[in-house]
Amino acid sequence: MKNTILLRIEGGVTFLFSVYFYFFILQFSWIIFVILLLIPDLSMLGYLKNNKVGSVWYNLFHTYSMPMLIIVFSVMVNSQSFLMIGLIWVAHIGMDRMFGYGLKYPTKFQDTHLNRI
Repeated sequence: MKNTILLRIEGGVTFLFSVYFYFFILQFSWIIFVILLLIPDLSMLGYLKNNKVGSVWYNLFHTYSMPMLIIVFSVMVNSQSFLMIGLIWVAHIGMDRMFGYGLKYPTKFQDTHLNRI
């Protein structure tokens, strides 16, 4: 139980830092943030096939690795568009973790590494 609370706090901090850098440091668009914030959840469409495919696709789009690579790439090529996408994606994952949505197990959508939803 305590680990779950720590992971939720970590998600909240990640969300807040992403939002802080996105809006207050880089002063990117609120409209783009709102439009793109829930895009990673389209990965849930994999559950239309079955739980295993759904969990693989969901987890692929809900780990920090891909958005962090996009952020690093954006810095290397000096691309504000990629930086926006990466920060929004990190914010989305942090927000999910903050609300208790974790990486999925292939058993059911409700079975996550944080708890059962």
